[in-house]
Amino acid sequence: MGENSKIEWTDHTFNPWMGCTKVSPACDGCYAEAMMDHRYGKVKWGPHGERVRTAPSNWKQPIRWNKEAGIAGTRPRVFCASLADVFDNQVPPDWRFDLFALIRATPNLIWLLLTKRPQNIVRLSAAAAGLPWNAAIGASVEDQVRFDLNVPALRNAKKLVSPAFAFLSCEPLLGPLAGDLSDIDWVIAGGETDQGQHKARPSHPDWFRGLRDQSIAAGAAFHFKQWGEWADCEDWPSEMQEHLELKNKADGSSVRVGKKKAGRLLDGIEHNGFPQVSA
Repeated sequence: MGENSKIEWTDHTFNPWMGCTKVSPACDGCYAEAMMDHRYGKVKWGPHGERVRTAPSNWKQPIRWNKEAGIAGTRPRVFCASLADVFDNQVPPDWRFDLFALIRATPNLIWLLLTKRPQNIVRLSAAAAGLPWNAAIGASVEDQVRFDLNVPALRNAKKLVSPAFAFLSCEPLLGPLAGDLSDIDWVIAGGETDQGQHKARPSHPDWFRGLRDQSIAAGAAFHFKQWGEWADCEDWPSEMQEHLELKNKADGSSVRVGKKKAGRLLDGIEHNGFPQVSA
C-alpha cells in the first residue's frame, strides 16, 4: 500500500482505506478502480460500493518513514489515498479522525491530500479535529468546468484550514485551462494512460504549455509528470517521426506512442517543480 512510490511527485504512497465513487470526467479512466476492483476484486467501486479500511500493519508504515526521515533530516512527501479520496463523505468520520491523528504523529512527513471534492475540505477537516499543519491540500482539475468549480473551493479552504500548501493535479488534462492561480503553490500536469478497457484520451501539447506559463506567471511551482500514451510529435527527432503511425494521430500535434516512449519532456525540458515548505 506504499513505500517508495513510482509516482514522480511523491516519495511514498499511503492508503488508509480503499474505494471511491466517480464524480468527474477524470474518473472515467480511474486506475484505482481498474486495479483494485476489476483486476484484484478487493473493493467494489461506485455510489453503493465499499470503503474498506486497510490493515493495522499498513497504518504503521508512516511511523517508520517518520523515524527514518528524522534520522536523515529529510521531509519526504506522502501521497495519501491514491486508491480513495480523503474527503469522500461516504467514508466513516472516525477513519478520517484516525488518519489526521496519524498525520500529526508524523511531523517529519509532508502529507499530500489530493481530492476531487475540495468543497468538503473545511467541513470534514473540522469534524476530524482540524487539518494537521503538515498536510497539504490539493484538488483535481482536468478541464475548465472543474477549474471553475474546484479552484475557488480549494483557495477558500486554504484560507480557513491553514495547510502546508495548496496544489492542483491537472492529470489527465482534458482541455485548456485559464483562470486565477493566486494562492496556488504547486501545479502538477500530465496526460492519461490506458486503464483496462478505458483507452487514454489525448492532451493537446498547447494545453500543457499554457498551464506551464500560467503557473510561472502566478509564482506556482510547475511539475510535468508525463505525456501519458500520447506525445507531442513535434518534439520527436525527424528520424523517429518517420516511424510514427499516422493513423494514431489525434490531431495535428499529438500521436499515440505509449507512456514509456512518450516520456515527460515538455519542449525539451523536464519540469520538476516542488513548492517550498517551511521547517
